[in-house]
Amino acid sequence: MTDTQPSLLTVDGFRDSAAAIEAEIGQFIVGQKEVVRATLVAIVAGGHTLLEGVPGLGKTMLIRTLGQVLDLQFSRIQFTPDLMPADITGTEIMEEGANGHRAFRFQHGPIFANLVLADEINRATPKTQSALLEAMQEKTVTVANHTYPLPEPFFVLATQNPLEMEGTYPLPEAQLDRFLFKVNVPFPTAAELDEILARTTGEKGVTIQSVADGERITAMQKMARQVPVPSHVSSYISRLIVATHPNNSPAPLVQQFVRYGASPRGAQALILGGKITALLAGRYNVSFEDVQAVAAAALRHRLILNFEAQAQGITTDVVVQDLLGAVARE
Repeated sequence: MTDTQPSLLTVDGFRDSAAAIEAEIGQFIVGQKEVVRATLVAIVAGGHTLLEGVPGLGKTMLIRTLGQVLDLQFSRIQFTPDLMPADITGTEIMEEGANGHRAFRFQHGPIFANLVLADEINRATPKTQSALLEAMQEKTVTVANHTYPLPEPFFVLATQNPLEMEGTYPLPEAQLDRFLFKVNVPFPTAAELDEILARTTGEKGVTIQSVADGERITAMQKMARQVPVPSHVSSYISRLIVATHPNNSPAPLVQQFVRYGASPRGAQALILGGKITALLAGRYNVSFEDVQAVAAAALRHRLILNFEAQAQGITTDVVVQDLLGAVARE
């Protein structure tokens, strides 16, 4: 890493750290550069990420590799229909001491980690999914009237399969809104698939090195929040969010296909994502292009489409692009 003191992080140091993280992930993960970039932006923003893609595209492996590269405490939770909330948060157990007295002791669950992989999150029941709500928003866990703080930094990276819906429980809008970004994981190209086969079926293995730690990530988070947002860009973001609601939108597709638009969290995601995108480009101010670069990831899970959109195969990404073209940069 370029800077030895994270508290004195510079724009160049920020870019160097991000480049080192992406390069190290690229040693193991083939392609998926946009997915890696969006996930990294969300982590530096201090937010959670939902990765969606068909099986076998490396979603779980990407998150596990990210945990190794960032040298963070990593925990994986495999979500299943029989998973209970206590399996995530932990529970109080009875212990008998040396003096014969019995007392309750809290046994921490797998949520107590820096980087938590919620694998196939939509396979657990709503009761179990809701166990993540407090952790994701407040970064605490409450069990038996006691509140326990989670480690810092804390991120939830969740995966879900958009095709196999039998036996799944779609995440409610309130929980989706707690994810800073939703990232679609695309199928690899033919060239990328050739490289994947060469790496996974040959003799040569890849050793992942840690190139950043929690202290460095925290320093990057603090620096990102110090990036100024011009008033005209901030106003643009506010108008974008208002325009996601069909009654106040100049975008034809929003008027026709959106049932309910984004919440104020969508604006926060656009600002934080824009700040980090600007830093990654070597700039210390946010532009319209920085906001538009993260718009799809910040809004695609916050727009609730109506039945007509589903019947015609209209996706939220198409609606977001129509929105960006309809809202003027004043």
